[in-house]
Amino acid sequence: MKKITVYTKDYCPYCDTAKRLLKEIGATFEEIDITSTPEMMEELVKKSGLMTVPQIFVEDDSGEKCLGGSDDIHKLHEEGKLMGALGLES
Repeated sequence: MKKITVYTKDYCPYCDTAKRLLKEIGATFEEIDITSTPEMMEELVKKSGLMTVPQIFVEDDSGEKCLGGSDDIHKLHEEGKLMGALGLES
């Protein structure tokens, strides 16, 4: 089982859209709101190369990977690849 972490800000409609999709497909995830912690955004930029939120990460025994943001996971979903990327396929 992969651990899913979603980094968000409280005024972000893209964050809401990404969380809605994850909930619709039955994904359980940890949300980390970084609205009040600009230093966390700096860490995420170094980690993922992305300067926006949301940022969706999956982690398993082989390490952690950033799937990108809301548009990225919606594209994966349209291509039928999101469930596998999240470790939700049996």
